Amino acid sequence: MTTDVTIIGAGLGGLTLARVLHLHGIPATVYEAEPSPTARSQGGMLDIHDYNGQLALQAADLMDEFRSLILEGRQAMRILDRDGAVLFEEPDDGTGGRPEVQRGELRQILLDSLPAGTVRWGHKVSSTRALGEGRHEVTFADGSTRDTSLLVGADGAWSRVRPLLSTAIPEYTGKSVVHTYLFDADTRHPAAAKAVGGGSMLAPTPTREIFAHREQGGTLHAYVGLTEPQEWFAAIDFTDSGVATARIAQAFDGWAPELTALITDTDTTPVLRPLYALPIGHRWDRVPGVTLLGDAAHLTAPSGEGANLAMLDGAELGEALATHPDDLDAALTAYEQVMFPRSAEAAVEGAERDELMFGEGTPHSLVDAFTAHERGQ
Repeated sequence: MTTDVTIIGAGLGGLTLARVLHLHGIPATVYEAEPSPTARSQGGMLDIHDYNGQLALQAADLMDEFRSLILEGRQAMRILDRDGAVLFEEPDDGTGGRPEVQRGELRQILLDSLPAGTVRWGHKVSSTRALGEGRHEVTFADGSTRDTSLLVGADGAWSRVRPLLSTAIPEYTGKSVVHTYLFDADTRHPAAAKAVGGGSMLAPTPTREIFAHREQGGTLHAYVGLTEPQEWFAAIDFTDSGVATARIAQAFDGWAPELTALITDTDTTPVLRPLYALPIGHRWDRVPGVTLLGDAAHLTAPSGEGANLAMLDGAELGEALATHPDDLDAALTAYEQVMFPRSAEAAVEGAERDELMFGEGTPHSLVDAFTAHERGQ
């Protein structure tokens, strides 16, 4: 294949694509806005599913490396009510298909699997434009440009590549999440650590929820969800940790102290993350020489599938390009014809799951669904 492949974004999806192409002898260059692989934290835990994310890692020939990252016991899960009572608990018996790993470590094994120089750090895209005959030009913030015959947007929610294909813009879902971390929790925050347990804990209500993971080294990572307009959050000074945590905790007035401690006892400055989504079923007409993967193509509110789908997109796009080395349009068509319905189905299932988890009957409706599943109903 003589096509020069340009990938925008060194997230999990873009790196998986680069790795699969490398295995097939197809060179690619990945451009990333961040100045280095350690420029920022890569987030928390990911459950990598045996029906999508693990398939991508198999295609990337990285399953052994992946298995070395798995944190044992973290598939354990419990549901609590706002009073701290455990309503449902599922242990990790080692048979689950969604083992947990740290996102940063997973990204690192992908980076380590690529030839030196594949990722060009510190290249923030300012614009893209079509040149004709399937070629595109990427302009970076430093004024440099890249002319390519295949441009892949793996650059997330606010993709600079997407406008070449679609006028869709992510819209606010009505919910935001505040991230907090408690370190050495078993010693320093024992009540919160006991509430979370050995894996993950979810305490949901229709407009408020606290979700927490036990990460490495006794770290608790909490995701505090609030259904409020963006103006509500804009009134909070998130640069002042004490003020911000007090205001967020106030929204959970009456909740059990071991749960609100996941907010008030944070060892880091709380981080606000508004949740956005593209329209369900987002797609575009085939445009020569350009495509999208992951959140750039099908951003949804978090449902546990985003990273998995991005990696599978990357793997399948790489395989399609290897299968059709002399017909770029056939490769992109084959990839998109599978990706479009898969991502639409995942978005619908995610919306249904969100309604189950945070609808008017939660948490009891959620517990009923889990117990029915255990009974095989």
